[in-house]
Order: sequence, then structure tokens, then C-alpha cells
Amino acid sequence: MNVYDFDQTILWKDSTFLFVRYCLTRYPATWKTIPGIIRASVQYLAGKINLEQFKEKVFVFLAYIPATDKVVEQFWETHSKGIKGWYLAQKRPDDVIVSASPEFLLRPICKKLGVEVIGTIMDPVTGKITGLNCKGEEKVPRFRALHPDAKVENFYSDSLSDTPLARLADHSYIIKGEKLSPWPQKALQAKSIK
Repeated sequence: MNVYDFDQTILWKDSTFLFVRYCLTRYPATWKTIPGIIRASVQYLAGKINLEQFKEKVFVFLAYIPATDKVVEQFWETHSKGIKGWYLAQKRPDDVIVSASPEFLLRPICKKLGVEVIGTIMDPVTGKITGLNCKGEEKVPRFRALHPDAKVENFYSDSLSDTPLARLADHSYIIKGEKLSPWPQKALQAKSIK
């Protein structure tokens, strides 16, 4: 089994950012949430709210779009071309994608790719998150809950924040564009990554 991060690993850009922008440019009613998004950004950068609170405040815009599932499908019709070639060349049916992006957002593209997705559990209408954002350390228990005894052959990510998941794999790789490099041994041997 191979395990992957998604944003900027398999997809060239961040799917959450792309989706927020997509909705704000197509559904004028969402514009009323822009001041709240800006305020939440400032609060998050100042350390006044955590990542889950920040994402919930950003995704308030979901209440102003019709039929989120259909909008997500339309989004991937134009954005699936952003899947990187190196991934498509080695994709396997037992691949698992573990991402901080909302699971409802990634489910259609992962279904199209024929792979499993584990992401942040978010209500597609309210933007409310159940549990923790699926990032960094949180990726390990989320993965192990579904695959308690799985052997991870290879792990791929663009971020050292995924070192806890990289430690589960026989081989781990950092992705920069289409270039794959071995995971830094120093990071793998460190006690924790924030």
C-alpha cells in the first residue's frame, strides 16, 4: 500500500484554496462571507483561534451555495487536470490519500482516480468540523483507525509536517513539483514535528 498527501503533492495547488476561490467567483451570495474570512485569517495568524476554528469560519460560505455535492463535481470537471503526471504514472488501486482538505471536497476526485481518501470531516452545508483537522500528527490515528495493520510501502508529501505519517512507511518521499526526494533522515529521527 502507498499513502499520499494530496494538496501540492498529487495536485499542483491547494484544493481548499482553489475551491473557496471557485465558489466565491461563481456565487455572489458568498461575497458576504469575505469580511468574516479576512477577520478569521487575522485571528488565526495572531494565534487567537485554532486551525479548526479558522477553517469553520472560512467554510461558512457553503451555506450560500446550492447543492454542494453538485458544485464539487463541477469544480473537479475543471480542476482534475491539475493532478500531477508522476502520480498518474504510478497510481495503484490500493492507494490511500490522507489530507487536511475536507473529505467531501476530495471524495469525487478520489473516486474518479479509484483510490481511498481520508480527510478532515466537515459538514458540506455548514462547514462545521467533526473531530480534528486531519493534519500532521492527526493523520496517523485517522489512517490507523481504518488500516490498523496495514504495511505502508511508500509515503509521499510536500510537507515535513507529515513526518508522523512518513515514519510509518518503508520509504518516504518529499515532493517538490514533479521531483521526488528521499525524506530527510533528520526529520524522521526527530521526536516530533509541529
